[in-house]
Amino acid sequence: MISLAGRDILHAWGKFALTGLGLGLLIGVTLSMAGIYRGMVDDAKALLDNSGADLWVVQKDTQGPYAESSSIRDDVYREILGLPGVAQAANVTYLTMQVRAGDTDVRAMVVGFEPGAPGEPGYLIAGRRITRSHYEAVADVKTGFSVGDRLRIRRHDYTVVGLTRRMVSSGGDPMIFIPLKDAQEAQFLKDNDAIVNERTRTALYPGLNRPGVPGLLEAINASQSNNHNVNAVLVQVAEAHSGEAVAQTIRRWKHLQAYTRAQMHDILVVKLIANSARQIAMFLVILTIVSAAIVAFIIYTMTLGKIREIAVLKLIGTRNRTIASMILQQALGLGVIGFFVGEIAATAWAPLFPKYVLLETGDAVRGFVIAMLVCALASTLAIRAALKIDPATAIGG
Repeated sequence: MISLAGRDILHAWGKFALTGLGLGLLIGVTLSMAGIYRGMVDDAKALLDNSGADLWVVQKDTQGPYAESSSIRDDVYREILGLPGVAQAANVTYLTMQVRAGDTDVRAMVVGFEPGAPGEPGYLIAGRRITRSHYEAVADVKTGFSVGDRLRIRRHDYTVVGLTRRMVSSGGDPMIFIPLKDAQEAQFLKDNDAIVNERTRTALYPGLNRPGVPGLLEAINASQSNNHNVNAVLVQVAEAHSGEAVAQTIRRWKHLQAYTRAQMHDILVVKLIANSARQIAMFLVILTIVSAAIVAFIIYTMTLGKIREIAVLKLIGTRNRTIASMILQQALGLGVIGFFVGEIAATAWAPLFPKYVLLETGDAVRGFVIAMLVCALASTLAIRAALKIDPATAIGG
């Protein structure tokens, strides 16, 4: 039996191969878009896992510290430590900013943490942990920094003493860990000029600079030069205790908001990246439609180029089902070639993306099935055209 796909491969292999390559690159883009979404979800999960927390205690009526701004006093953790079911609690700050190293700027999430407590990097791949209370940093390798590099964060320089991996924010920005006190100053304390201006305003306000109250102005100025705020308290729940029960206690008696791991996962995945997910879904739909249109056009063009061959087949009594199956085989053959080209291309260029691209086997299987369905549907136009060919064409020329 004559195989139209085999005939094209033998007599026009260049055209067939280039067609499969073009379709494969389009499929590769589709798989990459799915991988980008999977990477965003995995970044959110990595952020939660790396925190080492079971509960996130944040400012009341906020969804912080990752989705919204949150600011609470840094002595709150002592009250939380006294609650039943709390094994450990620690302050933490998060600040996304541009970090300068020499002439290079890197966008990163600066994390202020307390050593030995939730929030610190779980492991290192080079260097050592932070041992000093100031001006040392641990950076994710994605920042491109090395051990010994000097970083500029706000007004101070920090030395990179250790490197970690896969410590990223929900947006994929690499993390840089510094001592909590330094992070509080970087995030909440005003710059020197702003402090001087604020002190001048305070001195000019009669109620805050009364002659009969010595030391009042100095005390107010001192309070403006120190900051005691953090973004969140990370809580680890003791065994045999329910995280939701502890969270309910914190919400009821401490006038704060507490989120469990499941609730924080919903905030990050369902809410924070919801718009990005819908946008990626729209791109996937568009790419699927474009792929179907391209395959339909290619198969239709190839079929019209074989009018005489198809007419001969009809003239010798070949059934319509056989002709349709040969055209379908041709479309599916293009789909198979395109899928494998696309899978190889997506795997090759995934590490080049600035954000994490996670290519899952399940997505590849679903992509293969969808590619076959798209090619099968796209071949219907060519099949209809082939079945309308008059057998007399083989004689009349």
